Amino acid sequence: MAKSKLVTANEKLAEKVVGTYKKIEDTVVGGYTKIEDAFVEHYLAKDGETVDEAKARLKREHNT
Repeated sequence: MAKSKLVTANEKLAEKVVGTYKKIEDTVVGGYTKIEDAFVEHYLAKDGETVDEAKARLKREHNT
Protein backbone atom coordinates (compact mmCIF):
# COMPACT_ATOMS: atom_id res chain seq x y z
CA MET A 1 0.00 0.00 0.00
CA ALA A 2 1.48 3.35 -0.98
CA LYS A 3 1.81 6.10 1.58
CA SER A 4 -0.07 9.29 0.95
CA LYS A 5 1.78 12.58 0.57
CA LEU A 6 0.29 13.75 3.85
CA VAL A 7 1.68 10.77 5.78
CA THR A 8 5.11 11.23 4.22
CA ALA A 9 5.13 14.94 5.00
CA ASN A 10 4.00 14.25 8.57
CA GLU A 11 6.84 11.75 9.10
CA LYS A 12 9.43 14.23 7.79
CA LEU A 13 8.05 16.93 10.07
CA ALA A 14 8.10 14.60 13.06
CA GLU A 15 11.75 13.67 12.42
CA LYS A 16 12.71 17.36 12.18
CA VAL A 17 10.86 18.25 15.40
CA VAL A 18 12.39 15.37 17.35
CA GLY A 19 15.87 16.16 16.03
CA THR A 20 15.55 19.82 16.98
CA TYR A 21 14.26 18.94 20.44
CA LYS A 22 17.22 16.58 20.98
CA LYS A 23 19.70 19.33 20.03
CA ILE A 24 18.06 21.77 22.44
CA GLU A 25 18.01 19.18 25.20
CA ASP A 26 21.71 18.36 24.72
CA THR A 27 22.61 22.06 24.78
CA VAL A 28 20.67 22.73 27.98
CA VAL A 29 22.01 19.67 29.80
CA GLY A 30 25.56 20.44 28.68
CA GLY A 31 25.29 24.02 29.90
CA TYR A 32 23.90 22.93 33.26
CA THR A 33 26.69 20.40 33.69
CA LYS A 34 29.34 23.07 33.06
CA ILE A 35 27.75 25.38 35.63
CA GLU A 36 27.43 22.56 38.16
CA ASP A 37 31.06 21.50 37.71
CA ALA A 38 32.29 25.09 38.11
CA PHE A 39 30.26 25.52 41.30
CA VAL A 40 31.51 22.25 42.79
CA GLU A 41 35.10 23.12 41.86
CA HIS A 42 35.01 26.61 43.38
CA TYR A 43 32.87 26.12 46.47
CA LEU A 44 32.59 22.46 47.45
CA ALA A 45 35.85 20.71 46.49
CA LYS A 46 38.43 20.35 49.21
CA ASP A 47 42.17 20.88 48.64
CA GLY A 48 43.50 18.64 45.85
CA GLU A 49 40.13 17.03 45.22
CA THR A 50 38.86 16.74 41.66
CA VAL A 51 35.32 17.67 40.68
CA ASP A 52 34.33 14.01 40.25
CA GLU A 53 35.80 13.09 43.64
CA ALA A 54 33.98 16.01 45.28
CA LYS A 55 30.67 14.97 43.68
CA ALA A 56 31.16 11.37 44.85
CA ARG A 57 32.01 12.56 48.38
CA LEU A 58 28.99 14.84 48.50
CA LYS A 59 26.73 12.04 47.29
CA ARG A 60 28.09 9.70 49.99
CA GLU A 61 27.61 12.36 52.68
CA HIS A 62 24.08 13.04 51.51
CA ASN A 63 23.10 9.35 51.53
CA THR A 64 24.32 8.72 55.08
